Amino acid sequence: MSGPVPPWPPVPVLGVPTAEDLKRYDVEPSALRSTFERFLTREPREPRAPLDEATRRRLRRWGVAGLAFLLLAGTVQALESAVFPGTPIEESGRYARSCTQGWDPLALTYACTDDGSGADAVLGEDTPSFSSTRPSGPPETPETPETPETPGPSEPSVPDVMPETPGPDPGPASDADCRPAPAVPRVRPVDPRVTRAVNRQWRRIERWLKANAPTSRRTLGRPARARTIAVAEAQMGLRFPDSLRASLLRHDGTVFVEGVWRFGFQGDTNLSVREIRDTWRMLCRVDSDDGVEGDLSDPRSEWWDGRMIPISASGSGDHLVVDSMKGDVGHTDHEGNMSFTVGGIAVRSYYALLKATADALETGGSIGHMRPRAVGGQLEWEVAESSPAADPDASGSS
Repeated sequence: MSGPVPPWPPVPVLGVPTAEDLKRYDVEPSALRSTFERFLTREPREPRAPLDEATRRRLRRWGVAGLAFLLLAGTVQALESAVFPGTPIEESGRYARSCTQGWDPLALTYACTDDGSGADAVLGEDTPSFSSTRPSGPPETPETPETPETPGPSEPSVPDVMPETPGPDPGPASDADCRPAPAVPRVRPVDPRVTRAVNRQWRRIERWLKANAPTSRRTLGRPARARTIAVAEAQMGLRFPDSLRASLLRHDGTVFVEGVWRFGFQGDTNLSVREIRDTWRMLCRVDSDDGVEGDLSDPRSEWWDGRMIPISASGSGDHLVVDSMKGDVGHTDHEGNMSFTVGGIAVRSYYALLKATADALETGGSIGHMRPRAVGGQLEWEVAESSPAADPDASGSS
């Protein structure tokens, strides 16, 4: 096969660029590239012309103005910190625990889901809460621990920002205990012997829950702060027994965990400091609406009296309460009855109830006619076939 041989390389389809084309598309190197190339080649840089006097004056003025602005901002910040030392969370009147608020279908109340941040959660003033209240009365005689023990592990600190605003007026018909006089919150120390005794019982409960009902153990609240309890006491006009305060300082009630019944005595759910106060206010309002003159009624026979401290709620209107004057534990129900028995037996104090619960968990016994058991990793209470002879009265009166 013969014929002309095409040139190589072949001629571009669009033609060969001319000198003018190359000049038009030639781009000057950028200032950054030029600087970088000079740095690599160490090529001496052309000296820059000095700034004129007017430009130097403007630069000096701008520098002085910027420095003055920074000094002014720092002074204002320091002055604000000195005049307003409180944290924004405290001024807002709400707890700072990071949580997810949701409806607890088991306890029939709004609750806060713990996300592990370590702070206390509080619902707003307008949030319904069917919780229990705090016990009042003079400080009780602490129980001496049975055996010397070292205190439990230190508890994490949590911010206290429970609002100190007075609650709604319960009404003229309610008893005088529901109308406390304004008071300044005062933090009262808890007897160290009571704290050790209460912590010992909680450690027994926690061990049993970890081994048999780990899902229920997740509902135990984080520690409350002493000032939070003091605020609740001032707003309710009551004094919580030492054993109740020591218990709240270890577990501030319980927290909402979806699909899990919150831990509590006798199948109830234990209440936090905020829930105790809100439940106390709610029960006082209901008491003012029932038409009974509370000042003329027997505080231990009527279905409710403001000197009682609700500590747990059943979710159907029943509550376990502590008499702030006598210290024993009672039960008030939604049918208008109050009795000072738990499971059919007398319970002398909050500490006695706590210890009886630990005993029942470890031995498989019961408290009156109620017996705890583990079902599917959760704690449940059932009616016992026979009540034990043991009486929680023997557990002390802390």
